[in-house]
Amino acid sequence: MTRDLALSIDVGTGSARAALVDGGGRILAIAAKEHEQIVPQFGWSEQRPADWWAGVVQSVRTVLDQVEGARGRIAAVCACGQMHGTVLVDDTGALTRDTVPLWNDKRTLDLVAAFERDHAPPSYLAESGNPPTPAWPGFKLAWIRDHDPEAYRRAAAVMMPKDYVNFRLTGEIAMEATEGSCSFLMNPATRDWSPAMIALLGLDAAKLPRLRSPLEILGSVTAAAATETGLLEGTPVLVGGADYPMALLGSGACRPGLVSDVTGTSSIITLITEAPLLDPEICNVATIEGGWGPFVLLESGGDAMRWARRAFHEGALGYPEIVAKAAEAAPGAGGLLFLPYLVGERLGAHRNARAQFFGLGAGHGLAELHRAVLEGVAFAVTRHIRVMEAASGRPLDRLIASGGGAKTELWLKIKASATGLSILVPEEAECGVVGCAAMVAAATGRFATVQDAAGAFVRYGAEIAPDPEWAERYARMQPVFDRLYRHSQALYDDLDGITS
Repeated sequence: MTRDLALSIDVGTGSARAALVDGGGRILAIAAKEHEQIVPQFGWSEQRPADWWAGVVQSVRTVLDQVEGARGRIAAVCACGQMHGTVLVDDTGALTRDTVPLWNDKRTLDLVAAFERDHAPPSYLAESGNPPTPAWPGFKLAWIRDHDPEAYRRAAAVMMPKDYVNFRLTGEIAMEATEGSCSFLMNPATRDWSPAMIALLGLDAAKLPRLRSPLEILGSVTAAAATETGLLEGTPVLVGGADYPMALLGSGACRPGLVSDVTGTSSIITLITEAPLLDPEICNVATIEGGWGPFVLLESGGDAMRWARRAFHEGALGYPEIVAKAAEAAPGAGGLLFLPYLVGERLGAHRNARAQFFGLGAGHGLAELHRAVLEGVAFAVTRHIRVMEAASGRPLDRLIASGGGAKTELWLKIKASATGLSILVPEEAECGVVGCAAMVAAATGRFATVQDAAGAFVRYGAEIAPDPEWAERYARMQPVFDRLYRHSQALYDDLDGITS
């Protein structure tokens, strides 16, 4: 039987998904199982790796049943996943902690603040490629070492979420540069672990697995994993990559000069370059194809809409209904502004930032509240674009959208109008899934490079231009948003004192 399908797996913050993709990059079947974030206290965010695996098992079984003969047609499996979730396993492969801190977890704030106090950016930027942030697994490992020493001591290996799924599939442990580059532990010049950064954080280098190429065959599906998932034993599994750089690839943003807006749980603006951009306000991720993606990140992108769905409707309404409600309000939401810092900020002195509505009046209703949430994310993204333009020394001229936010036309029009940039939208919004399929196509020899595979798989549909009237209104609101952002910073520490 011809092995003409790729099985893509995406372990997101909101769900685990699986998809079967044909040789032309088209999704034949896709399934998902949601999982929740655990929030033991403000600023903390955890999930259970067991829930990721259960979601993968269910999703894979679902898609295999939807396509005739799928089990024998899979050329390889490629997984991507949310970044920074720090999984520890012992020498038998058992978890040393049932839950793991996620990318948006802020429990390492004190460790980061101490590091910033003791080390100036010139002393670590070239060695780490990034400014310090609570997201990085290097700081999460240090926190676990200090607060859960038994789990740290027992740990034989550290993995990220997609690596854990790969381990459950194959029994093999590995990481690669897309994850390593955002650990605060990888040297961008060597694309290998940095002894200097490991020593600065006081970590055990022996717990860090070898960094392999995302395109390598990690191993094959074991008999036990085949029984659970329904896959054929022996099916090849790639090393894979993190969900964010995989979405860059699967949106076609994989050559220098292109700019991406990935809106999933977070919202990330990325400029594709040949080398990292070493700046205290810019982060850098290694890309699948071997380049770099300097980026700025808003931690509440799609998560802001998810919060509104839960807070206003207790999850009873779907996202289409929420968007339709937002569309009932006029642009500018009647002067209502929303600061979308629901889980704080990644960089800077105010990582304990909070979200807020400003300008509420008696005439505002649900429509304005929902529209303000969408517009607030757009204003925050616009602020980040200005940071990127200032650091890179070049204006951005167009965005390529991907992630769940690329499915929402109203949100895209709001973003285009707020930023003043046209937004190019791939026909297939599941860019991470397409990126995984492009990886399989390149790894199995159908294409010479992953860029060639992405060029063949990615097709663009609409290009969303700014609406002149909306743009004019948003241009008047943006300075108010920016001032509100700055002035609110004086109150965050006071709020912490009230809630602690």
